[in-house]
Amino acid sequence: MTVAFLFPGQGSQAVGMGKALYEAFAASRDVFQEVDEALGEKLSTLMFEGDPAQLQLTANAQPTLMAVSLAALRALEAEKGVKLARDARFVAGHSLGEYSALAAAGALTVSDAARLLRLRGQAMQKAVPVGEGAMAALLGAEPELAAKIAGEATAASGSLCEVANDNGGGQIVVSGAKQAVDLAIEIAKENGIKRAMLLPVSAPFHCALMAPAAEAMRAALAETSILPPVVDVVANVTAAPVRDPDEIRKLLVAQVCGTVRWRECMGYMHRQGVDLFVEIGAGKVLAGLVKRTAEGARALNVGVPADVESFSLTV
Repeated sequence: MTVAFLFPGQGSQAVGMGKALYEAFAASRDVFQEVDEALGEKLSTLMFEGDPAQLQLTANAQPTLMAVSLAALRALEAEKGVKLARDARFVAGHSLGEYSALAAAGALTVSDAARLLRLRGQAMQKAVPVGEGAMAALLGAEPELAAKIAGEATAASGSLCEVANDNGGGQIVVSGAKQAVDLAIEIAKENGIKRAMLLPVSAPFHCALMAPAAEAMRAALAETSILPPVVDVVANVTAAPVRDPDEIRKLLVAQVCGTVRWRECMGYMHRQGVDLFVEIGAGKVLAGLVKRTAEGARALNVGVPADVESFSLTV
């Protein structure tokens, strides 16, 4: 059996996530405390019992999702003896989840990942005023058609629309200026896409409008220690493995404006023999995509104590 560990991105957050891990495992508590100390606030309280609207804010959602993922992984390590260097062929994370993957693989400390994700969230929100950008899901679209739709919307509106996420299984997300994304929805319907809808996000992630955020991350990453990961990290923007710290920095900067090529990431890992994908953290979004992007592979979730207790790589 060949295993890859996956780490979820924004959209999987919910108040209460991680609380059971905190209560059940000392190793998980250590992670939440480390994140709180790194950010100088009780982010764990917001996560466990806070205001949903505050948790949804990008600057909060990003570090909290990383914290839950690392808390679940540390519990697996402590309770089940899991070692990524031995047990995993690859790690990969969806958007912000790439930071979780890097922390899991020892390239980043949890504290540095938390600080970088807080800055990333703040910089992404600041890059485009609320209401001026948008993202939309085109469900049932193939990548080529989605790119064509985005291009037509850009040309017709005179403002930017680009493919932001290729999640696989016909799940494509476009991002850009609000008027261009609105137009892309109409063009999509004219092209036979039956479900095209705006997403409830506060900024147009993964498009060129995020350039100011990319520059903020370039400066922050230049000052952050990054070690070679103990396992290959499959990068969002290249759908290829990376271990070199300088290349990791470049790819994390490019990721801010670049397309999350998740379908290709999954395809690459599957072609390399991965037949079990383990999603670590909140939600089950990535596990749900496995059957659409890696035919015949199995998927597991580890996000609550029961998942940790039942976990086995020997089955």
